[in-house]
Amino acid sequence: MVQKNRTYAMIFSGLAIALNIVLGTVVDMLSIPLLFLDTVGTIFTGAVFGPFYGAVAGGLTNVVQGAITNPKTIPFALVNIAVGLVVGYIARKKKFGYGTAVITGLILSVVAPLIGTPIATYVYGGLTGDFNDVFFTWLVQSGQKVFTAAFIPRVTSNIVDKIASCIIVAFLIQRLPKKYVEGAK
Repeated sequence: MVQKNRTYAMIFSGLAIALNIVLGTVVDMLSIPLLFLDTVGTIFTGAVFGPFYGAVAGGLTNVVQGAITNPKTIPFALVNIAVGLVVGYIARKKKFGYGTAVITGLILSVVAPLIGTPIATYVYGGLTGDFNDVFFTWLVQSGQKVFTAAFIPRVTSNIVDKIASCIIVAFLIQRLPKKYVEGAK
């Protein structure tokens, strides 16, 4: 990658980090159930620039968010790094259109909770202060183990969130001038 593309990728990644934080904060403030949108920037960067920049944008999102608001979000950088890697590798093989976005969203809806659930269980005891806590409490009260009770609602909400996030990115990529997305990887 030539220096110009690296500079462009780094600027794009910085904007993606800001996008993740802003969208995640707005959705959280509006208390929209089953939606987070805090990985749209990571997915966008991974789809346009590949797995390395996607992982960097994802990981740094949580570091910046942790420094600004809550340090307990930093361990979740592992989830965001995985999102960037998965999207980046898929986008290298397939054009990131709507079909690829839905399939990628489904993959992410399992991968993200597999990584995030142990972190949430360790850092927060399974409760994270979002819509999933209702289901978590119900599942624990019905006799499920803490990991299972934390994992099941996360997969459910991630199906909606990750597919929506990937579709948003596919929509944006189709609307961007080709000079900004072709040859970026």
